[in-house]
Amino acid sequence: MTGSRPRCWQPLLRRLRRDDGMATVWMLYTGLIVVVLAGVVLGGGVVFGARTHGYDLAQQAARAGAQEIDLAAYRTNGTLRLDPARAAAAANRFLAAAGATGTVAVTAAQITVTATSQQDTPMLAGFGHPTVSVTATASATPVAGPPP
Repeated sequence: MTGSRPRCWQPLLRRLRRDDGMATVWMLYTGLIVVVLAGVVLGGGVVFGARTHGYDLAQQAARAGAQEIDLAAYRTNGTLRLDPARAAAAANRFLAAAGATGTVAVTAAQITVTATSQQDTPMLAGFGHPTVSVTATASATPVAGPPP
């Protein structure tokens, strides 16, 4: 019996050798996995882009506020400091124009903006995440003359 199989195994071996549409089933599962992975990769890219955009909004709003200096103090004795009310208003105007919300903290030397924005995530909507909320913080200081 060396090299041969028992007769009772023959029907089982014949059944295992047949295809019976297994390639179709395998392609369906593989296709489904590829579509799900593509959705996750594209959704992750959207989330990464949203975080970058949120930080960009915070930086731009802080820069807009940092342009609002106390002109009276600068003209009188050359002291470069922020006008807190005007700086906060400028940063909030920028955030509102960009469709974001946030908080602004201003001292005489620095403005700090925390911006919150919503980004649509069409590829992740099927997984229960139609939007992602992004919060980023950035600071700016007034500078006399061109940037170094």
